Amino acid sequence: MLYRLLAGVALFSLMTFSGLIQCAAQDQPDYGWYTEGDDNIPGERIRITVTNPLDIPLENQPVVIKHSDLPAQGIPERWINIVDPNLPPREDPTLDELKEYGGYLYREETHGRTITQQVDDITKDGIWDEIFFVTDLEPRESRDFFIYIGFYERGIHAHRTHGAIGNYGRMTVPFWESENMGWKLWYPHDVDLHGKVEPLLTAYPEYQTNRSGYYMAWELGTDIMQVRDTFGAGGMCIFEDPEDTENPARAYHSPQRDMGPYKDTRYTYDVEFNGPLRSRIKVTTRNWNSERGGFYELEQFYTAVVDKDWSTVGVKFSQFRAPRGDAMFGAGIREVGITESEEYKSVVGDGYVISMGQNIEARIPDEDIGDEALEVPWQATALIVKEEYQPEYVSIDNWRGNHLFKIPVTEDLSYEYMISGAWSHGVKRTNEEQFVEYIENEALKYNNPPEIEIHEHETRD
Repeated sequence: MLYRLLAGVALFSLMTFSGLIQCAAQDQPDYGWYTEGDDNIPGERIRITVTNPLDIPLENQPVVIKHSDLPAQGIPERWINIVDPNLPPREDPTLDELKEYGGYLYREETHGRTITQQVDDITKDGIWDEIFFVTDLEPRESRDFFIYIGFYERGIHAHRTHGAIGNYGRMTVPFWESENMGWKLWYPHDVDLHGKVEPLLTAYPEYQTNRSGYYMAWELGTDIMQVRDTFGAGGMCIFEDPEDTENPARAYHSPQRDMGPYKDTRYTYDVEFNGPLRSRIKVTTRNWNSERGGFYELEQFYTAVVDKDWSTVGVKFSQFRAPRGDAMFGAGIREVGITESEEYKSVVGDGYVISMGQNIEARIPDEDIGDEALEVPWQATALIVKEEYQPEYVSIDNWRGNHLFKIPVTEDLSYEYMISGAWSHGVKRTNEEQFVEYIENEALKYNNPPEIEIHEHETRD
């Protein structure tokens, strides 16, 4: 009797356990294994679930997968293939397509479609650190992707961002851009803005020919900001006295300015990566002495992302010797306009500010040739600081008028912000209503990135 009772309990437990397994299997879609052509049959994969935490759709949303988070380590960079199993597979290319693009076109796929990816070595130690791709997500949608692992060589992914260092105008100048908007550092810390009139990468012809950004062929867009001594389309500072907001310390305005490299602030530039989906410039600042006696050294990271009107700016101090213990970080943009204040409206929200101007002279008249100023009907810039940094908005009159945020000094001496621009001849956002809505949504996304869940490492069979 006892044996029968125990046997019954065991059978019930087995049935219950089997039922749980069946329910779990029903919850997870049965994704078949991806193949491409007759010879790309990967034997390993890792499933990734990306979830939109917001009630708004995400278009071309950046997704970052860290190498250190994966259950399999040491995967060769060229063996990584990101596949969206929800997309229709490709068919074999036609003979005409092969003749035009060569043999590296993808062949017929099964169980999903390969999407453009970028694998970056952030730390420059020869071991890749991040996989980067973009995707569309509906409100609150969770979407599965696979990292397929195996040797393959096919795949053509056109660059839609660009980052480079150019000898431009007798100076060393970093450029970074998406097809929508371009940026450069004619001034070492304060960003210049290049407006696009159609989706194009335009920095290369600019620094290749060394032509003024104001006098590019119109289809390549034009420089639409005069930075001068302002914060331009984005710049950092230090509020050494947080009560004296009119006079923050700025690296390019030190007491030793123009006294030569041994005394003045020094800058060096590097391209971190230049890829199809994102491009990043690193600026290293050394020997920055402030008027109040502070001393600083830091790195800044400027990143352009595909299809975006914005760039992120990361700031990391290696030396931070402020004269007071209550010093604060800072980030700012200038009031849109050239002479005095031509700004007609500013919008301040939680961690973001937008500056807009009408009938702006976007370039100085060239008196040598009798050229008149280029007048732009509408122009805007924006600055977004993540809420986790507790930004405090301030407006200053100094340096022709600027909008800034004060930020408490962080434990690791780093912070991040986002800069953006638009104009009436732009690619996508060409008026106040469109740009304000865009910045409000981008600020929301910036503070609420997609949630990423990494699943087990699977092997075929």
